[in-house]
Amino acid sequence: MIRFLRHNEIDLKAWDACIGKAPNGRPYALSWYLDTIHPGWEALVDDDYHSVMPLTAGRKFGVPYLFQPFFAQQLGVFSIDVLTVDNVLRFLEAIPERYRLVEIRLNEDNVVPETQPEIDFHRNITLNLYSPYELLHGSYHTNTRRNLLVAVQNDLRIVKQVSIDTVIRLFRAHRGAAIKVWGNKAYGLLRQLSREMLSRDCAFIYGVTLPDSDEVIAGALFVKWQGRIIFLFSGNSTLGMKKQAMTFLIDHVISNFANRPYILDFEGSDNTNLARFYRGFGGSETSYPSYTVIRLNAIGKALLGLWKHFK
Repeated sequence: MIRFLRHNEIDLKAWDACIGKAPNGRPYALSWYLDTIHPGWEALVDDDYHSVMPLTAGRKFGVPYLFQPFFAQQLGVFSIDVLTVDNVLRFLEAIPERYRLVEIRLNEDNVVPETQPEIDFHRNITLNLYSPYELLHGSYHTNTRRNLLVAVQNDLRIVKQVSIDTVIRLFRAHRGAAIKVWGNKAYGLLRQLSREMLSRDCAFIYGVTLPDSDEVIAGALFVKWQGRIIFLFSGNSTLGMKKQAMTFLIDHVISNFANRPYILDFEGSDNTNLARFYRGFGGSETSYPSYTVIRLNAIGKALLGLWKHFK
């Protein structure tokens, strides 16, 4: 039986035990991570916390809805047991009717019928690091090896323990300037999440500098949890792009964790150019589903259309 639980009813210890034991566990679904990115989250729970699903709710125009919070690429159903299509569908059908709009992303182990109109799929790129660095480097695409050579010729340097504020400044000044949905609230949330992860020793932030300067020209925040390294957030400068600093940074992470039981998770992307960049390191393409349901009357759908137009 699947139970709906409000936040204060959730057994957080049992919840985290499930996420930690689940073959498809992700740090995004840990209770402290959810507490940071979406305080007050609710849940669906089955079989004494053998299977769980976080619910991240909000309200627009007074209408309760479920949405994907920032910095959680994949949520959905997590289970200690092997998940089947029926298991996942039972959870989706158990989402309370009070949520009139559902726009959520599941995880790659949530197998769902591909023909259902409520289901869409998104791209992710991952790289298994359990091989010697020489073998991993040999799998880089030609263009990636060429870009890495440019970085080496520029004598770039890796800096550890870089401030998240430095990476945010790089992002906001360049790629972030064109992303309208990112505002001060999202960046504040990222700072809070970064502090929380660093205090738990499950994240690291690397930067890249030129040999004759302390100025960071590129940087990235990585999550490290249970054999998975997630490329969560990055920033690059015009000079960093010219010097191939991000290629250099990712190659450093690969070399640092090579021949160890880790998966490097690039966190996407549906963006063709970014996906090509990530695949250049020898990564493999995977997919994960999203689930969208609208339970609104005609007026509600009209308001939803306005919100999507102006958000």
